[in-house]
Amino acid sequence: ENYLIIILSSLMAVPQTRSMGLPLINLLRLKGAPILQQLHLEERLLRTSYDNWCIINDGTTKPTVVMGVSGKAEELLEIDSVLRDEIPVIRRFTGGDLQSYPQPIMSWSSLIYKKVFQGIGDFSLRENDYVLGNRKFGGNAQSITKNRWVHHTSFLWDYEVSNMGYLKLPKRAPDYRQARDHLDFICRMKDQIPRSNFIERTIDAVGSHFVLRSVDPEASQSPLSSKFEPSSRLLKREELEEAIFKSRSRGASAASASQAS
Repeated sequence: ENYLIIILSSLMAVPQTRSMGLPLINLLRLKGAPILQQLHLEERLLRTSYDNWCIINDGTTKPTVVMGVSGKAEELLEIDSVLRDEIPVIRRFTGGDLQSYPQPIMSWSSLIYKKVFQGIGDFSLRENDYVLGNRKFGGNAQSITKNRWVHHTSFLWDYEVSNMGYLKLPKRAPDYRQARDHLDFICRMKDQIPRSNFIERTIDAVGSHFVLRSVDPEASQSPLSSKFEPSSRLLKREELEEAIFKSRSRGASAASASQAS
């Protein structure tokens, strides 16, 4: 299981009312749910539910590239390799990369994980990433509507070095990255904390802010609203091929401009 990612997503009503004590949150635990399925679930709950939700998806075994809603494949991916190896590419409904997050939400979520990692490594929130020391192990993204928001984090439990070859070095990167390549920038969570311990500590930390109500996966699968259409989707091969064309055209234009000057 080299591709395991632990994903925690939180869907909240805004603002939260605490006059009656701790607010209630539904706790949904999934095991190895496909990432696209989880994204569709998150977005549906964001758009059609009024409850608070905490979703923990423990692991995924199929390598998949997930880009933010505004991500450009030609800037982020080694598309030839992605197409050759038939790696799925998903565009999710939440922002990513270096979009501005409402800092109170990021600060609030980091308080939860400070409890989780108390006594384990040098945990901190660096810009929009969770890091141990100066190495990233958790990436965050958000979507905010008028009265609700979703905040989700992908935790890198383990990875296969060869999979880093599908990713380009991003043009925009957090300052603390300091132009490091992927392998010098990220770390494996499995080297820091036992898997089951991390999940249980996370649930305990969430429970210090909410009254937890465990729900079965079936309870979250209410009939889809006729007004809801998920926006997270797999990119088609034709879209990735078009991105290659754009990238090569830009490269040719840049070369021509350089020769002309």
